[in-house]
Amino acid sequence: MSLNSFGHLFRFTTWGESHGPAIGAVVDGCPPGLALSEAQIQPFLDARRPGQSRFTTQRQEPDQVRILSGVFEGKTTGTPISLMIENVDQRSKDYGDVAKAYRPGHADYAYDAKYGFRDYRGGGRSSARETASRVAAGAVARLVIPEVKILAWVSEIGGDRIDMDHFDAAEIGRNPFFCPDSWAAARWEKLVDDARKSGSSLGAVAECVATGVPAGWGAPLYAKLDAELAHAMMGINAVKGVEIGDGFAAARNTGEGNADPMRPGQGAPEFLANHAGGIAGGISTGQPVTVRVAFKPTSSILTPMPTITREGEATELLTKGRHDPCVGIRGVPVVEAMMALVLADQKLLHRGQVG
Repeated sequence: MSLNSFGHLFRFTTWGESHGPAIGAVVDGCPPGLALSEAQIQPFLDARRPGQSRFTTQRQEPDQVRILSGVFEGKTTGTPISLMIENVDQRSKDYGDVAKAYRPGHADYAYDAKYGFRDYRGGGRSSARETASRVAAGAVARLVIPEVKILAWVSEIGGDRIDMDHFDAAEIGRNPFFCPDSWAAARWEKLVDDARKSGSSLGAVAECVATGVPAGWGAPLYAKLDAELAHAMMGINAVKGVEIGDGFAAARNTGEGNADPMRPGQGAPEFLANHAGGIAGGISTGQPVTVRVAFKPTSSILTPMPTITREGEATELLTKGRHDPCVGIRGVPVVEAMMALVLADQKLLHRGQVG
């Protein structure tokens, strides 16, 4: 199996390559009767779209989505929803050297080892261009979970973290970094600019919170909500780490310090802490579901790096073309989309099990 699909009841499959004519997704399992138009999907794609500032790749893609099936008279029909996004600004000539040698940090060698050949133009299926399809599918998923609000932001670039005392959700949409701290955003301008001008790149951490998730979604053992979220987030290009709630900080805590104490509330417990990230025993508790995602520095850099050719000869390679100096910035809409896709799937699974 090629494993290009994700989800159980709410399921999507992505298709296409970075330098092919188009990319897209087929969303299956969406309930019928939900209002859906291209205009509802487009804002999420616009948030991820390249070329919007000097801090992202300068590839100019409008990322205009077309709905090809699954919608009639503005409503979902319950049949597969096919979404297509055309590629209009490919520059395959930038990848001539990549055809002959493997880019360190990329999937070039691993793909070649597995399949015996590879699409070297922008990485083919391994390119982060594929994540536009996930964002489109995630916009559909949000229709299934109107009770849930999802918000993500960048909390760290190049080791420089935001100050939570300066957190302002309204600030996230005011700067090119999806940063809720205006002071950090100002610092990051120079940080990312310096990396870009030197031909290097930086890593980033994105955080995502879903509020309004009711208690009960998820399942013990092999369908834990946190396991599904970890699976979803680790499947995003360039992600190398995922934390739920306190994550690794929980390992440095004590039992009493890590507990989430409860008191009687109006129809549900009142939690005094949320170290668990809104999930206990693989099932949502009704608290905000929190995820933290670590993006590695972009591997496409202008610094020559030692590598080998397909014939196994030593050489050096620098990656030409247009690339994100910090891929984690545009990863924020993708993290939100994967959160929505998991929660929509879990809502339908919960309804299917308990009615």
